[in-house]
Amino acid sequence: MAETLPRRLVVVGGGGHAKVILEILRAASPPWDIVGIVDADPDPRSVLGVPVLGRDSLLPSLRAEGVNAAFVAIGENELRQKLAISTQDLGFELVNAISPAATLSPSARLGRGVAIMAGAVINAAADIGDLSIINTGALIDHDVQVGEAAHIAPGCAIAGNVAIGERAFIGVGATVLPGISIGEDAMIGAAACVIHDIAARTTAVGVPARVISNVPKGPR
Repeated sequence: MAETLPRRLVVVGGGGHAKVILEILRAASPPWDIVGIVDADPDPRSVLGVPVLGRDSLLPSLRAEGVNAAFVAIGENELRQKLAISTQDLGFELVNAISPAATLSPSARLGRGVAIMAGAVINAAADIGDLSIINTGALIDHDVQVGEAAHIAPGCAIAGNVAIGERAFIGVGATVLPGISIGEDAMIGAAACVIHDIAARTTAVGVPARVISNVPKGPR
């Protein structure tokens, strides 16, 4: 049987989040052939030894050269979602970056373009939406729904039957009690304890978490 060649992949974004993603992708089996990075800052440099090729305007030419997969390594939720749409529209497959040091239930469902960092635990029947970040050491318990492009920061504990909306951000070390709903674009502060539902486009902090701002929903 012929040996399978590594698939060619480009990383979109060259910041700190990309460093973690690059190390996860390098640990994948089978391996990826990471051809380079495109970034808003096109200055010639490398990130963990991977060259920055230029801006994302290079993506069409990379696709024409046979690069068929991409990972959007942008930490900011709305920008990650926007760039993922344009990258996918060019014909790239959005792949997942899953640390070998993460623990995933066989009944969990993962979308596309998902990042799952070392030490994360995803339990039974959890549903992790496209482009979500489950960061280092985060716990996602049974039947949790994580919306598209949400970010669960390091050390969070998300109890069972929680629903987290699109682009929501759950800060470092926050705890969300069972059955809670957190709306789209909500922000939960670091180390907060969420004991009541949090509306969309709301910021909540503290123990127990209290709302400190609410932005009326308008055109995106």
